[in-house]
Amino acid sequence: MEDRHGPVTGYSVPNPTHNGPSAAAAGGPPPPNCYYNYQPNPYYHQQYYQVSQPDSVQRSSCLRCIFAFVIGLFLIFGTATFIVWLVLRPQLPEFQVDSFSLSNFTFTNGYRVFLISEIHLTARNPNSKMSLSYDHVETAVYYKLELLSKTALSPFSQETKNETSLVAKFAGDGSFVEKPVMDGINGEIGKNANVGFDLRLLSWINFESKSWMSRNILKVFCGNLVVGIPSNGRPGGLTEGPRPCRVGI
Repeated sequence: MEDRHGPVTGYSVPNPTHNGPSAAAAGGPPPPNCYYNYQPNPYYHQQYYQVSQPDSVQRSSCLRCIFAFVIGLFLIFGTATFIVWLVLRPQLPEFQVDSFSLSNFTFTNGYRVFLISEIHLTARNPNSKMSLSYDHVETAVYYKLELLSKTALSPFSQETKNETSLVAKFAGDGSFVEKPVMDGINGEIGKNANVGFDLRLLSWINFESKSWMSRNILKVFCGNLVVGIPSNGRPGGLTEGPRPCRVGI
């Protein structure tokens, strides 16, 4: 009689000791995974970094060198400038308005101003080791912020501890001004016959010594120059005597 409970030919019999799904379900160790035992190839990574990194490394090194070079230049220049300053001790010139005469000061109905003015100034060079030279010297007379007249002065030079007298002559040619400016001037004249003007001077200035030279823009401001304007038509002048000016570069 045929045994129906025996193994069937052609089918494999499950092995209970095989580490397959049944063993994992039974609490056995998990099946081996090829990714768990992956070992990177150090030679491959070394070759990759040797090929891909040199360009960026060289650029970074180049930028660091340029940055260090620029910083070095600034340090050298700053140190040299500081040493020169300690040795020479450059000082700004001093300016003073000695006199301010004003005549023929009139307005027309079209807000045009006419004036003839002559301003005397004194420029001093306080430096004991540096000479000064001025060029493109321009002066202007203002009322408040309104320009009334301007003129140019001749270039000049000053040796150490030297004083120079300057004369700026203005001739108002009927330039137009705003109505509030005309009203303000007329109001001051009617109040006490005094008008406050401002004088501004701009110039290129050279500080010079045997071993060093510097060129800058000089700015001189002489403010609130109160000028008396008599009603009899005579020239007016400063009411408070000589006035010092502010100087800067």
